Amino acid sequence: MNTIVKSALFGASLFAVAASGTGLALAQDGEAPTIVVVTHGQANDPFWSVVKNGVEQAAKNTGANVSYRAPETFDMVAMSQLIDAAVNQEPDGLAVSVPDADALRQSIERAVAAGIPVITLNAGADVSKDLGALLHVGQSEYEAGRRAGERLAELGGTNGICVNQEVGNVSLDQRCEGFAEGFGNTTEVLPTTNDPADVEAKVRAALQSNGEIDTILALGAATAGEPSVAAVESLNRLDDVNIASFDLSANFLQAVADGKADFAIDQQQFLQGYLPVSFLNLDARYGLMPAGDVPSGPNFVTQDNAQQVIELSSQGIR
Repeated sequence: MNTIVKSALFGASLFAVAASGTGLALAQDGEAPTIVVVTHGQANDPFWSVVKNGVEQAAKNTGANVSYRAPETFDMVAMSQLIDAAVNQEPDGLAVSVPDADALRQSIERAVAAGIPVITLNAGADVSKDLGALLHVGQSEYEAGRRAGERLAELGGTNGICVNQEVGNVSLDQRCEGFAEGFGNTTEVLPTTNDPADVEAKVRAALQSNGEIDTILALGAATAGEPSVAAVESLNRLDDVNIASFDLSANFLQAVADGKADFAIDQQQFLQGYLPVSFLNLDARYGLMPAGDVPSGPNFVTQDNAQQVIELSSQGIR
């Protein structure tokens, strides 16, 4: 965990505890702040359960009234409706992911115009300020993809696929674009769904149709990384195909620890849920807010440190 994030996390917890001996601080007017978190995370994606765990932990630590909302599928119309509903409640703060700025702009700008402090998280680093948000908690997806591509090229890769389970999600598209630049060799986007069985079948088919593919970058550990490893292993090609994935899952981390995959890209999504709630709580109570964005990643988990991260991943923290 980098120094900036450690300091922010410590500061948020410190103010929550200092405001009350029990750690459940009451707002100065006697009421706890109301904060709404709206993300695009799908119900079947383990990544977003960790974000939600961070939100819930921050709610416990701060005493704020926090509600977490997300559409059942990747649906920008449904998400904009959730944001609109939150604005109508006039909360003390709103945290929102922005996978598609064009689709969500009107709803987010409506919140800002209503005087509701907004923090963006996970997706939307490049448009956060333009939308009127106070800051962004997350990572640069393009830069993370570029650095992953460079690492995979250093491992000897010459022909790669980027397994994208949500084509149209701007953040995921940026990961593939960054990967292509950093890799510097032949790349292709392989579109899939969020169904691991579909991912495994399509990765296997891609490898069978093109024997020159020697590199796979998956964009989600559980949804795409694990089935990519399974596809490569089923073809007995673990020795000649390098595999990496964004984000963490216990099983993908085990594959890294076992040498079946090369590395995982950790954006510390627990912090993406925890810090916006903590910051909005501090803003509502004391008018305190960091002066800039908080980069939660990218951090790289390799075979050297994978085992250390596995336990926390299984607990829903990493």
